[in-house]
Amino acid sequence: MQLIPAVVLLSASVTLGLFLGLQFLRPLRSKQVLIAVHLMLGGAGLEGMVMLLRGTPDGTFLPAGVLANAAALLLAMAMITGLATPMIAKRSPRKIGSIALATHAGVAAWGFVLFLAWVWHS
Repeated sequence: MQLIPAVVLLSASVTLGLFLGLQFLRPLRSKQVLIAVHLMLGGAGLEGMVMLLRGTPDGTFLPAGVLANAAALLLAMAMITGLATPMIAKRSPRKIGSIALATHAGVAAWGFVLFLAWVWHS
């Protein structure tokens, strides 16, 4: 029961991230509110996953394995690359921004897939 919020939060973050990525591929400017919501959903979902790894206040936890540790690492790297992308892409937003965004999306996608695999097998 405790893993439902983490799954919902990360799924919502991935869905919003796909929408924002499509807006980036088209020459549309994303609204800052949507980017902030994407960041908060991802952070809250990652926090929910960490709580499942380390234990919630009521004592609920899922056994951590290779999938869980790899998913947590990849999702944390996705947060870092997502936060660093605007700083990296200041000089040439389209060229460097596309590479940084693809890196962010790839790392996040692998982290999300490993997270779902961990939840499925637990």
